[in-house]
Amino acid sequence: MSMIQPGAFLTLHYRLSGPDGADLVNTFGGKPATLTLGTGELAPAMEARLLGLGEGAHERFELAPGEAFGERNPELLQRVKLSLLRELGDPDAEYGVGDVVQFPTPGGQASYAGVVREVGPDWLLFDFNHPLAGQSVSFEVQVIGVL
Repeated sequence: MSMIQPGAFLTLHYRLSGPDGADLVNTFGGKPATLTLGTGELAPAMEARLLGLGEGAHERFELAPGEAFGERNPELLQRVKLSLLRELGDPDAEYGVGDVVQFPTPGGQASYAGVVREVGPDWLLFDFNHPLAGQSVSFEVQVIGVL
């Protein structure tokens, strides 16, 4: 039986849920995920839990607050002027607390999300932390195949 080693190519079902128990990702009941360990598709703490598991293993792990997605970083709370947002995006967009806004990376190849935490007179306070930063996460996995 193949055991999961660093760099292994895997087919698996997994479920990731936050402290409230709500699923963030759940492939059970659908098409399984395929991924290669070490390529950043899963957080390193989750990959570490998979090492040594064999085909057919069905496990559930509780990851400590901050272990899966890092601790909350106060430097990732940033004010952005509304004038800049209107320049970058939809000039007529309205923003409210809790809205998720996508920002292009400097090269424009990708984007990253910020959540509006406060609305000021001519600025918005964005939180660019991962929504689960600093929180505990439950990770359930069923290993289907290991190459």
